[in-house]
Amino acid sequence: MTKPAPSFASALGHEPADKRIDILRLVGESGSISQAARQAKVSYKAAWQAIDTLTNLAGVALLERAVGGSGGGGATLTPAGRKLLAVAGLLSDTRSQVLAGFKSNELLLPRALPVLPYMGVRTSMRNQLPCRVDKLEVRGQVARVHLQLAGGAALVSRITKASAELLGLQKGQAVLALCKATAVTVSAPSATPPGVQNLKGQAVRISRGASGDEVSLQLDGGLQLVGFAAAGSGLKAKALVQAGVDESAVVIALAT
Repeated sequence: MTKPAPSFASALGHEPADKRIDILRLVGESGSISQAARQAKVSYKAAWQAIDTLTNLAGVALLERAVGGSGGGGATLTPAGRKLLAVAGLLSDTRSQVLAGFKSNELLLPRALPVLPYMGVRTSMRNQLPCRVDKLEVRGQVARVHLQLAGGAALVSRITKASAELLGLQKGQAVLALCKATAVTVSAPSATPPGVQNLKGQAVRISRGASGDEVSLQLDGGLQLVGFAAAGSGLKAKALVQAGVDESAVVIALAT
């Protein structure tokens, strides 16, 4: 069977937004995954997760590992691993040059600059909410990331500790909160069920359907959110509503 060609485009799709490429580079420099983890300030487990994810995306082995004791053994980059780092460096340099050119253009509105990095995010998730990390609450292998949206609304994302480390999340950091519309339950204001966080807003558009009504609402601060209400909910445009979102349904993304 023909072996599939490496897919560096997939592996580099989010390169500047997390530490995966940096960890691969550090492994190449030190010849040790444990050393690379220490330098990148992530756990040994998170470092391996980064390498595994890159390998899956690239479709080709990026490391050759010599067996050793716990946390021991050496690791060297394969030719594909070295090539991936070279391509990543070229992409980073090109991106910096392009953004520098835009910033030097006086005709480009300053307000447009923060939007440029997010234009590279392509996802099926319709809800993409700019926000900032308010605090991190780590319990075992789970991290609850408290986010603050424009207008002061609070949102929590429950992710793994390893993912939080790889993203390098810290208080005050600007991120995107992503959530599928089908994971947002819209209803009239009522008591909040246990384990569900609610965002308050005003219904803007409602599309009726036999299996549920799609509701577009505007949150305080002007952010737009899309979710679904039960069929025959009776919700109307301009009505005050609440959007219930499970913490595990909220995904965090970083700008490039």
